[in-house]
Amino acid sequence: MEKEQYKQLEQNVTPKPPILKNVVKAFFIGGLICTIGQAVSLFYIIFFNFTEATAGNPTVATMVFFAMILTGFGLYKRIGQFAGAGSAVPVTGFGNAVISAAIEHRSEGLVLGVGGNIFKLAGSVVLFGVVSAFFVALIKYILVTIGVVSW
Repeated sequence: MEKEQYKQLEQNVTPKPPILKNVVKAFFIGGLICTIGQAVSLFYIIFFNFTEATAGNPTVATMVFFAMILTGFGLYKRIGQFAGAGSAVPVTGFGNAVISAAIEHRSEGLVLGVGGNIFKLAGSVVLFGVVSAFFVALIKYILVTIGVVSW
């Protein structure tokens, strides 16, 4: 009986999260990040004669770099506290995750601290990205080979 009373008390005391407000903030900040990414892509297309297909890689690298700079100055943390998933889902969240682990362990030295921990969180993202890309390519190869899909 005590567990149920505690659970009821906890439900009464715990404040209800403003879900709609959080979703709207995440939507607009995530959209703003994507708009900046589109502007960076257009910059590469206009000033460096990239095509839409080739502008993707430098755009991603630039956005990750921006996120790392903002994280280094402590600004990305504030953006993340305000926007939640809106700042974590775009590729900038990856840059933030990589550099945050490095900054957190910098007092342990460059090799064991920064080098040993820089991919602590992002390593799993890289691993599962590569593994899932392999299986998607394998499935596509099989479907093309048996003639279900054309190349």
